[in-house]
Amino acid sequence: MQNERFVGTQRYVATEDLSMAVAAAVTLGRPLLIKGEPGTGKTQLAEEIAGFLGRPLYEWHVKSTTKAQQGLYEYDAVSRLRDSQLGDARVHDIGNYIVKGRLWEAFCSEVQPVLLIDEIDKADIEFPNDLLREIDRMEFYVYETRELVRARHRPIIVITSNNEKELPDAFLRRCFFHYIRFPDEQTMRQIVDVHFPGIKKELLAESLTAFYRIREVPGLKKKPSTSELLDWLKLLLAEDIAPEALRATDGKATIPPLYGALLKNEQDIHLFEQLVFMHRRTTR
Repeated sequence: MQNERFVGTQRYVATEDLSMAVAAAVTLGRPLLIKGEPGTGKTQLAEEIAGFLGRPLYEWHVKSTTKAQQGLYEYDAVSRLRDSQLGDARVHDIGNYIVKGRLWEAFCSEVQPVLLIDEIDKADIEFPNDLLREIDRMEFYVYETRELVRARHRPIIVITSNNEKELPDAFLRRCFFHYIRFPDEQTMRQIVDVHFPGIKKELLAESLTAFYRIREVPGLKKKPSTSELLDWLKLLLAEDIAPEALRATDGKATIPPLYGALLKNEQDIHLFEQLVFMHRRTTR
């Protein structure tokens, strides 16, 4: 990695700030903590780094019920009890009932891997603190087998958060932090070009104008994201929607066609309809 700096891929546009953040985290040997609006490519980043470097990727998608121990290993006592009742010889080796977690798998990688811990803020507040020792020392102890597991290579760790919960200070100190800002129009054009290289310039211009106009509406409960823009463009192209249908001029502003790809709740649709109605009245 020292000689290969992540600069994005054919399907992922990385800004200079993001490229610097990835390089900094690797240089420091610390996890890269990524925050940003939903749909800005936080989760995909780990996959793209792994592909760019040609490294294995281990993904740990956190849920509200996830415990830190599951990332290390789990002891399947139920299976052992069942096998003992059946007289299975496997019960004499407790190692047969140790299920490796994603951290353990990453630690065993023969080359430096990329480890994604996705949406860490979904879990219990103690979840990040429970991983401090393992992330610092790159080792953990398996009490059932009395085995110390050490990482062959320090993984490139990417941790994503949607800011659902505040993360502990002790955990934050061990991370390099980067916030993925929502793409400006120039960057968004690059992103769209990756996914729709042949899109007509007029359609792209009108769709981006409409998209950013919606995002600027005050009071929206959920602003449309990059991924939702890409879905919308896919639909516009599939339905062969003319650029003129997206244009708001002469007091004829309307909700864009196929708006269900952009506005995801009735409150935002109602708000937008009200603004369109008010706009028409003031432009008569």
